[in-house]
Amino acid sequence: MKKKATSSAKKTTSPAKKPAPSTKTTKAEAPKKPAPSTKTAKAEASKKTIEKRAEAVTPIKPVAPHRGLGRGLSALIDAPAIQRQGVPVIPKPAAPVVPQIPVVNERIEGSVLTVPVTEIERSPWQPRQTFDDAALHELADSIKANGIIQPLVCRKLENGRFELIGGERRLRASILAGLTRVPLILVEAEDRKAAEMAIVENIQRADLNAIEEAEGYRTLAEKFSLTQSEVAERVGKARPSVANALRLLELPDETKAMVADGRLSAGHAKALLGLARTEDRIRLGRRAVAENLTVRAVERAVMLVNTPPPVRQPAREDLPPEYLRDLTDRLHAFFGTAVRLTSGKTLANGRHLKGVLEVDFYNNDDLDRILTLLGISVD
Repeated sequence: MKKKATSSAKKTTSPAKKPAPSTKTTKAEAPKKPAPSTKTAKAEASKKTIEKRAEAVTPIKPVAPHRGLGRGLSALIDAPAIQRQGVPVIPKPAAPVVPQIPVVNERIEGSVLTVPVTEIERSPWQPRQTFDDAALHELADSIKANGIIQPLVCRKLENGRFELIGGERRLRASILAGLTRVPLILVEAEDRKAAEMAIVENIQRADLNAIEEAEGYRTLAEKFSLTQSEVAERVGKARPSVANALRLLELPDETKAMVADGRLSAGHAKALLGLARTEDRIRLGRRAVAENLTVRAVERAVMLVNTPPPVRQPAREDLPPEYLRDLTDRLHAFFGTAVRLTSGKTLANGRHLKGVLEVDFYNNDDLDRILTLLGISVD
């Protein structure tokens, strides 16, 4: 019933008619704006206040980056973020700067490489010539168990191979252990620097004997025309130490071999240098090894060899030789028999030796005759 009443009411209600336009000419009137409500007015006022405050803010001008040292703030701060007003600047993390490392023949210097042992050549500047077999085998056993803890030190050659600078014992022991590849540190060094590094590395480890150390110093001095002072400066030694070491090379080969294999110490070798003759050095060196002489004993022996024997002054005759011969002839003529006359002597220490007169007789009658000549009567 309610639905039908509603539909009939809609049918009977006619739409409102629009007013007809007036035919009279009147002035155009501006359309009146509807009066704003209270809420709308407050919203507009708040909007104007925000706009005024925004206009009062000084805009941030983008600053041209200063091209000085480094990459500048542009590497740390986003430039578009600065230009936006009222938006906080959020710094970005700086990208890591990778240093430019010099490259040696397409290999990075200072890096640890693993190369075949067949590509490594022995250094011509290596001062060490003798290696203890027992110690090498012990090191080889350690390498088998623990590997090579400290890499070798090498430089790259023009032919693509590697020249060993430090670590020849480790290389030899690695080969004994059956390794085919070993770790090494690649360095850039010209010939003189490589020689210095090889000698200093062995000296610091106290691996060289006195002769090998001296040979290393001589190599630096002769190959690169260095003075003893320059050699001492490069290896970190005092100049007298370098000079004394070089003097050991003046010993004969046999004596140097005794020093190299440990039968003689550097102290023995320095003491032997006090002998001028090569034969004396060899002889005393052999004696020192055979009798196990100390350095002090060798020094005393050198002093005895160098001390000349005392010169014996000839004895001074009391009678001149000519007078002695003349007097002997006269006595022979006087006695009619053989006569021997010896003059007295004065020695260098002042001691005096008596002279001697001897007269021969053949029998008692001859003795009586001689006594009569002397004025001696016999009862």
